[in-house]
Amino acid sequence: MENIRELQAYAYFFFTVFLTVILYAYILHLYRAEKKGTRNYEKYGKLALDDELDSKPVEPNENRTEETKENKEQ
Repeated sequence: MENIRELQAYAYFFFTVFLTVILYAYILHLYRAEKKGTRNYEKYGKLALDDELDSKPVEPNENRTEETKENKEQ
């Protein structure tokens, strides 16, 4: 019984460290994407304030625009 508790304690510690590393990697990814200019996360923050059915989208859906172009060509 004591061996199982010790194993649980080690697993809990390593799982906590693993999740912390994942969290910091995700934060670093968000920071780098914002710096490079590939994403503007401030636009996403306005979604909670501007949440109407007739609001314009934050980003255009590229797949959707390609589908409409293909439909117009036919």
